[in-house]
Amino acid sequence: MLRADDGDEGDLQIALVTGSATAMPVPDPESHLLVAALAERGVRAALVPWDDDRDWSQVPLVLCRTPWDYVGRADEFLAWARSTGAATRLLNPAGLIGWNLHKRYLAELLERGLPVVPTTVLRHDASASARTAALAVDGDVVIKPAISGGAMGTVRVAARTDGARDHLAGLLRDGEALVQPYLPEVEDGEVSLVLFAGELSHAVRKQPAAGDFRVQEEHGGVVLPHEPTPDEVAVARRVLEALPWPSTYARIDLVTTADGPLLMEAELIEPELFLRAVPVAAGRFADVLVADLRG
Repeated sequence: MLRADDGDEGDLQIALVTGSATAMPVPDPESHLLVAALAERGVRAALVPWDDDRDWSQVPLVLCRTPWDYVGRADEFLAWARSTGAATRLLNPAGLIGWNLHKRYLAELLERGLPVVPTTVLRHDASASARTAALAVDGDVVIKPAISGGAMGTVRVAARTDGARDHLAGLLRDGEALVQPYLPEVEDGEVSLVLFAGELSHAVRKQPAAGDFRVQEEHGGVVLPHEPTPDEVAVARRVLEALPWPSTYARIDLVTTADGPLLMEAELIEPELFLRAVPVAAGRFADVLVADLRG
C-alpha cells in the first residue's frame, strides 16, 4: 500500500488521510484500491496520517479517508481539519466534518422531519430527571457515546434498569451520550448506500452475527450484496439534501421498519466504503476525485 514516504512528497497530488499505524483500531482494508485506481488515471495518491508533521498546503487535494484513531482526540482532529481546510482543498470540508463528528446531528435531522431512528442526546451534565426520561421506554435501548466509531462504548440493554443507568452514567462522566430505542429489525441487516458527488454508486447489507446487533466485521458481521429499494434511495437523497455542506462522499446507513427506512448514521468523515465488495466502485470514486483535482 503506497504511503507518502514511499517516494518524493513533492509530486503527491492527493493525500488519503488515515490514522497513525500504531494507533489504528483495525487495519484500513480498502484505500489501496483507491490509490491504484487513481494511479491508473495518472494521479499520484498516498496514505498520510492526519497528525503527520507536514505542510498540507503543498498537497493539492486532501481526502479524509480512514483516520479511525481520531475518536479519542476529537478536538485535536477537528482543529487539524479546520487548519488543513484553510490551507488546501479538503474533502469532505471541515465544516461538514465538524457537524458530523458529534451524533447530535441525528436529533437535528429528526427535528427537521427526516426519517431518523428516534434519538435523545444527553449532555455530560444532564440532570437526573433528564437521564430518567431518556430511559423511560419499554423494552431495550441502545446507549452509545456521542463521539464514537466502530460500536465503541455501544451497548444494548434493558431500559429502566441499573445496567442502563450505570452505562449511561459512565459515558456521561467522559462526554455526551445518545439513547435510542432498540429496533429488532437491525438483526435482519443494516443497509449502507454509498454516494459519490451525490450519485449512488452501490449498496450493501451488513448482517450482524446471530444474537448480536453490531454489524462490524470485528464483531462477526458480514457484508452482503444489496439492491437498494426506491424508498431507501429516496431517504438517502433527502439526507444529502439536508446536509449543511455538500458531500463528495457519503455512506448512508439505514434500517427498514414498518414505517419504512430510517436513518441510523450519515457517515461523512471516515466511512468504510465497501470498495472491495464492488469492483468498479474504486474507479467511480477516483473519477470524482480526478475531476475535482483538475477542475
